[in-house]
Amino acid sequence: MTRTNGGLIGKKNVTSFGKDTVTSKTSSGTITTQPGTRLASALLVGGGGSGATNQGGGGGAGGFVEVAELPICGATSYTATVGGGGAAGSPPNACGSSGADTSFAPGYPSFLRARAGGNGSSVHAGRPGQPSTGGDGGSGGSGGGGSGAYYQVTAGGAASQPCQPGLSGSCGFGNAGGGNPGPAASNPSNTQSGGGGGAGSAGTNGTVSPGATGVGGNGKTSNITGSCVTYAGGGGGVYGPGGQNGAGGPGGGGAGAASGAATSGTVNTGGGGGGQDDNSGNSGAGGSGIIVVKELNKASGVWNLKSQFAAQKQGIWPKLTLSYDLDYLVVAGGGGGPGGGAGGYRASGFGPSPLQGTALSFSGQESGATFPVTIGAGGTGAKGSNSVFSPSVNTITSAGGGDGNAGGSTGGSGGGARVYPPEGSVVQAGAGNTPPTDPPQGNAGGTLSFPGTLGPQGGATIGFSGGGGATAAASAVTLNGCFVVTSGNLNAGAGAPNTILGPDTSYAGGGGGFTQLGASAPSVQSGNGGAGGGAPGCSACKNGTANTGGGGGSQFGQPNGSGGSGIVVVRGPSARTFAVSPCTNQISTHPGGDKIAKFTVSGVLTVT
Repeated sequence: MTRTNGGLIGKKNVTSFGKDTVTSKTSSGTITTQPGTRLASALLVGGGGSGATNQGGGGGAGGFVEVAELPICGATSYTATVGGGGAAGSPPNACGSSGADTSFAPGYPSFLRARAGGNGSSVHAGRPGQPSTGGDGGSGGSGGGGSGAYYQVTAGGAASQPCQPGLSGSCGFGNAGGGNPGPAASNPSNTQSGGGGGAGSAGTNGTVSPGATGVGGNGKTSNITGSCVTYAGGGGGVYGPGGQNGAGGPGGGGAGAASGAATSGTVNTGGGGGGQDDNSGNSGAGGSGIIVVKELNKASGVWNLKSQFAAQKQGIWPKLTLSYDLDYLVVAGGGGGPGGGAGGYRASGFGPSPLQGTALSFSGQESGATFPVTIGAGGTGAKGSNSVFSPSVNTITSAGGGDGNAGGSTGGSGGGARVYPPEGSVVQAGAGNTPPTDPPQGNAGGTLSFPGTLGPQGGATIGFSGGGGATAAASAVTLNGCFVVTSGNLNAGAGAPNTILGPDTSYAGGGGGFTQLGASAPSVQSGNGGAGGGAPGCSACKNGTANTGGGGGSQFGQPNGSGGSGIVVVRGPSARTFAVSPCTNQISTHPGGDKIAKFTVSGVLTVT
């Protein structure tokens, strides 16, 4: 009798858990999904519109649609229609052409559609004895640019890209084109045209002043392919009298041309084509669109027992549970130098045990949860700014580092003290762990003692102690009348090592201090910055390291050093999928299977 194993024991592993399949479609056809797929993300960009000739406006970008969660069937072929870009216009007096729609809609044909970009408009000859007339840009996913015109006002085309109803996390993006606001009646040479709109911003108006005319609107960036790619930039307009070419928008928008052929939109970006001014060449064609489908977390396929045992031994066998934990590292911006305090350091693990907080637990968390993230900026002559991770169950806030130049302000770690003899003053160091957290997020800056007397040395006699760091306060310092350190040192407090990203990296080191006696042939002593991005107290190395929360340094007569910006890192189980916006931030998978989101700019984390 023949026995079957129910699909558990097979000769090979056909499809693995937790891996996403990404398909980019650059021309019309079909997309066939993998067996077992039930959910996908999708990006659609319509074909861009072309620019126009004769004071021609730039073409509008194709509409941009991104869908976070699209129900979809596995092992199924779906029709995918990729919209072409609008054809270039040939002189004379040729308006641009709209692009074509892009569509992909498994089960719902009306839902997933990125609209075509609108055309740029041209100046048309008037009747005998009458001036020529300008034209408004065409409407579309993003609108085309209006033409130049004599004694007239022209408008950019409207954006017509709608959101996609009935689908989670989906919306369409498009913006209006720029127009020509028109000059005074005494100035008929109004030959400047508007830029086409982009998915990220509107096209700009033509202006009577060279230098700012008809720039195409910015596109919008997506990381659905695993890399940050910008799509749907608008085409540039022109400024005739100055011979200026309006720039195309980032995301494939083509530049305008005062003379000769304009630049076409980049293929498979949906970028708009550039406008052309003097009829000496063609306008720019619109760029074709694109479809990208990312199949999420396939969990089907044939697994042999050897593969199962190996996955379990390696700790990468997925655990499909509703409850899960998120580990975090939240570091604020460092304070300005010299002697800037480090940004507050808060972590749930992967670092020194005294500083470990508790991971955030989620029970029954639904798919598509969004968590805002704020990255604190480093301070320049000021405290650093807070970094914040804001999940629904708790908010983790790390306080910006104290400003050392202010004479020791409080913060995540405090700024160092300051002594300024012409004033006869000693300003005490700033306190750390302010506001207080448990475990503490930082330490105090170094104190200064100046028991001696000092003769007149001028304003160049000054001293700063180091700023506090995540694991230690800065040293207490005693100075004599010649501003020589007699006890302690000018070094900053050390930061904390952390392995949440994998490599052992230190964060939140304080900025170093310095002393200087006199302006002519000065005697200068410098302190080291704390490990974790803190800057030394020197003239050439004055800024804390970006995305470490390190405190700033500097010396007398030099600009105040800036604190380093903060960072937020979130780590979760393999059974969860992370997405980040904007995609300047990064997502990765640890060799052990954990998902990692690294934020270096403010944005949003989505967990599915």
